[in-house]
Amino acid sequence: MAIQRALISVSNKQGAVELARALHQRHIEILSTGGTARLLRDAGIAVIEVSNFTGFPEMLDGRVKTLHPKIHGGILARRDVSTHRDAMALHGIQAIDLVVVNLYPFKETVANPECTLDEAIENIDIGGPAMVRSAAKNHAHVAVVTDPLDYALVLEEMTAHHNELSQATRFRLAVKAFSHTAEYDGMIANYLSCVEEGDDSQGYPQRLHLTFTRQQSLRYGENPHQSAAFYQDPHAPAGQLSEYTQWQGKELSYNNIADSDAAWDCVRTLDQLACVIVKHANPCGVATADNPHDAYRRAYATDSTSAFGGIIAFNCKVDEATAIALQQQFVEVVLAPEYDKKALEIFKQKANIRVLQVPLTQSFNGWDMKRVGGGLLIQTPDHLSLDETQLKVVTKIQPTPAQMEDLKFAFHVAKYVKSNAIVFCREGMTLGVGAGQMSRVDSTRIATRKAEDAGLTLAHSVVASDAFFPFRDGIDVIASSGVAAIIQPGGSIKDQEVIAAADEHGIAMVFTGLRHFRH
Repeated sequence: MAIQRALISVSNKQGAVELARALHQRHIEILSTGGTARLLRDAGIAVIEVSNFTGFPEMLDGRVKTLHPKIHGGILARRDVSTHRDAMALHGIQAIDLVVVNLYPFKETVANPECTLDEAIENIDIGGPAMVRSAAKNHAHVAVVTDPLDYALVLEEMTAHHNELSQATRFRLAVKAFSHTAEYDGMIANYLSCVEEGDDSQGYPQRLHLTFTRQQSLRYGENPHQSAAFYQDPHAPAGQLSEYTQWQGKELSYNNIADSDAAWDCVRTLDQLACVIVKHANPCGVATADNPHDAYRRAYATDSTSAFGGIIAFNCKVDEATAIALQQQFVEVVLAPEYDKKALEIFKQKANIRVLQVPLTQSFNGWDMKRVGGGLLIQTPDHLSLDETQLKVVTKIQPTPAQMEDLKFAFHVAKYVKSNAIVFCREGMTLGVGAGQMSRVDSTRIATRKAEDAGLTLAHSVVASDAFFPFRDGIDVIASSGVAAIIQPGGSIKDQEVIAAADEHGIAMVFTGLRHFRH
């Protein structure tokens, strides 16, 4: 059935004039309300006010305008049911074939820290969701469009099929519409739940409603027998991994995405030009330099064995020299905010390398989430950086200014290493990384052995620990390597024993008061 009458009432007016003009040119009658009607009329498009269509004025400051039988009857009536057609004829109800509606900007309103509860309540749309749900329910006869990005596709299909839309298109639009109202109601419920609980909620609603959009289906999960998909958070701040552009390479796998996120989080938060190499979610090499080639070369030197099949991330433009160097090893994924043309040409020589471009920002997800049996753990992300004014030298020996810079760099890297984390560094380069062990002393031994295997000396290096040393044994292992300084959170009941061990070995020690567990 051809579309003959459309109702347009939108908060997001992007593309509304162009859509309405195209509908008018197809001799489709247009109904509208309030600001949308004024916008269309000012653009010279013939429009009928809903109040004139229903014979009932808008009232209660606009709260009641589309909540009327002539609107909802025209949307909900089944054209294939004779009793519906008879009721429409009896009550003078005309069919509405296309509903173009999006909702009051509740999300944008409550994002303002000055927003009051009254303002939030006034930005809860009532008529809009009712029309959207009505049209979506009756999608067999009515098309509903909630996303301006769908306007062009709808017009294209109408042009090709004499103002008709296929059942498949109407169903797809209906599914999207129900998702739109579900997300909207979820945002309202989350917000009001926190308001109800006051400060005790700390921003965590009693009932949590989450909305994610499937970005891609994956070949499999962590292992081939597991299925998987990648979902994007539509409310995430700009610059997250999900905004990647893939220049070349095989389809990303579950593990590729997880490891790429770990690499990108680490490299994008470093102030200096840097390269990060990640294997199994742990940085196995991190280095700074004046150019990406040298940063990569130094990061790779930390642990060339683990770098095999790794994820390599840069926080700078990747140039030709760096691309040539990367061609010499097996790489799963390369990430950077930018590539020069010659670098992209070099990468084409190995077509399977996944080359991703991601916007470089310092923004973070609002929450970190982890599924547990029958539930979900949620926390704010660990984006707190060192406050240099809080650093406290607790040993007799003071670190030199150069050592202090390395200590801060090492502690930053340790933040992205799985606990228990130990990171040895010197001159802006990791030398040995110990990750994910059940005891801190074992992580320390592993990190020293890694450096030895790579042919790197730990003499005069520094070491960072993501959490306090519970005993002096870790200090004794570190001291045997010739380390000059240690940075750690402190806070153990054995702190004095640990400090005494550092003094005994002539090692400077700095307390941060900040812990970076990563499980």
